[in-house]
Amino acid sequence: MADTLGLLAEARQLALDLGYVVREEPLGDLPGGACVVGGERRILLNLEQPAAGRLDALLRTLAADPRTRSQPMSRLLAARLKT
Repeated sequence: MADTLGLLAEARQLALDLGYVVREEPLGDLPGGACVVGGERRILLNLEQPAAGRLDALLRTLAADPRTRSQPMSRLLAARLKT
């Protein structure tokens, strides 16, 4: 669990560094993910999901963004982004 929370915090910071607005909201059955609102890139995370689910939503978005590869990150986060 500690790894998950640490990775969630690191992935969130990476998303912010890349210019995403990260919002955590109750989304019902929706898993969350990336969207664009008024030209602003956002990542919505479902507060009703456990930390691992929110981390997965962040990782999906970051893995799809080619700018992620040029950013500094821990080896653990880099490994999770490759899977």
